[in-house]
Amino acid sequence: MLLRSTDPFRDFDRLTQQLLGTTNRPAVMPMDAWREGEQFVIELDVPGVNRESIDLDVERNVLTVRAERVARNGDWERLASERPTGVFSRQLVLGDNLDLDRIEATYDAGVLRLVVPVAEKAKPRKIEIGSTSPERETSAIES
Repeated sequence: MLLRSTDPFRDFDRLTQQLLGTTNRPAVMPMDAWREGEQFVIELDVPGVNRESIDLDVERNVLTVRAERVARNGDWERLASERPTGVFSRQLVLGDNLDLDRIEATYDAGVLRLVVPVAEKAKPRKIEIGSTSPERETSAIES
């Protein structure tokens, strides 16, 4: 069975790729992010990528995620090429209220999961109230 669709733009893209040797690049790395108590969770979709090809870098408060999906090569004729290959990346600017030294990363079933704890300085805390005039405290004690 042969699956055939007529999309002149897709056919033109395929022809250009074959003639010029260009590769498709993903425009985005889909992401979800949310807060769970004292930590932020970020999940990025990177299907078809080997864990060893994922690179995470933090500089100041910018997290950079790079990954590579390798094109399959062989002695065969390509019939369709819609899945992007090559190196792609995404940068996230994280707030100062996060502890970027304690990021944990896992990769399972094509999803990269980052857990970023809230920094101690950003957690709610009680502030003790002191007195500004010492003589008021002394007179109150003597009365």
